Amino acid sequence: MLQIELNIGPEWQSGINWQKRAEEAVKAALSVSPHGGLAERNFALEVSIKLSDNDEVQKLNAAYRGKDRPTNVLSFPMVTHDLLDSLSNSDDGEVLLGDIILAYDVCREEAQDKDIAMENHASHLLVHGVLHLLGYDHENEADALNMEALEVRALEKLAIGNPYVE
Repeated sequence: MLQIELNIGPEWQSGINWQKRAEEAVKAALSVSPHGGLAERNFALEVSIKLSDNDEVQKLNAAYRGKDRPTNVLSFPMVTHDLLDSLSNSDDGEVLLGDIILAYDVCREEAQDKDIAMENHASHLLVHGVLHLLGYDHENEADALNMEALEVRALEKLAIGNPYVE
């Protein structure tokens, strides 16, 4: 069973159902990965998501990545990717896959620059964040292309166009 714990900052308050979008984005990302079955196991698989502001994300980015600037999304895995397939249960029946945090102003500016809806861009960043929780990265070109291909497949499931097409 998949559980999404969502904390929505005041900047993100709108008519958008962020809970539904977050659940759909997490499910889509899981489904295109080899770890899609995690949500069907005999434990609650939890992803914690915070829709926050630039200040908080900048502080976290400085503290954990040594980059003193805000970024669009940060992911903090709680399970190393090499252990994902061996997960069976936990003492309390829950496994926290990890935390994802988005910075409102960065996300809004990127959506405006790309001329796409904010909710679609945020869904893309959530998919991206979940893939990081699953061990994917974009540190080299081959890994970046692999991760982008997974993102595009997940976004297709959400009826969101390919963000990498120019």
